[in-house]
Amino acid sequence: MIQKHRHFLWAKAHLKWTVAKWKTVLSSDESKFEVLFGKLRCHVIRTKEDKDNQSCYQRSVQKPASLMVWGCMSACGTGSLHIWKGTINAERYIQALEQHMLPSRRRLFQGRPCIFQHDNARPHTASITTSWLRRRRIRVLKWPACSPDLSPIENILRIIKRKMRQRRPKTVEQLEACIRQEWDNIPIPKLPRRLQTVIKRRGDATQW
Repeated sequence: MIQKHRHFLWAKAHLKWTVAKWKTVLSSDESKFEVLFGKLRCHVIRTKEDKDNQSCYQRSVQKPASLMVWGCMSACGTGSLHIWKGTINAERYIQALEQHMLPSRRRLFQGRPCIFQHDNARPHTASITTSWLRRRRIRVLKWPACSPDLSPIENILRIIKRKMRQRRPKTVEQLEACIRQEWDNIPIPKLPRRLQTVIKRRGDATQW
């Protein structure tokens, strides 16, 4: 209930922002993508005699190959992607910011004011990350916890994951290529609609 209330208050406060101000926000997020071999659920109707028939079973991989993907976007367009193998920690996150966020910000905003948005994941709130952001004089948008539906890039990453389930890449190389292709084709969503929905739901879950 506390998180729902904070969610609601944040949406209500930021609904007052003008379109011009929202255009200064650079949203970012990261997510894990897996090679989806055997990951789709499939129901099979069979007879009792076919219970041991191999065609009625689906193979699966206990630990499928995966990639971590970080990206950023604004109303001006999408930034570059950072894709790597393994998990994320504060050091790797700072590396992504240095190599991809800063160049994307320069390209998208051309020196205009920019507010950086990321969620409250541990690598984002680690002391070395916050110190790095302060040294770089990067203004960060205060973000309510547990609010993926407020972030347009969260929805974009879900859409790309759905595309991966349809395309079924079989190797990490194919997975990376497919992710980059889909990233280049994504539309830019409008955040104020999300805020209106959150307020209508009084901070509860939304379709986003």
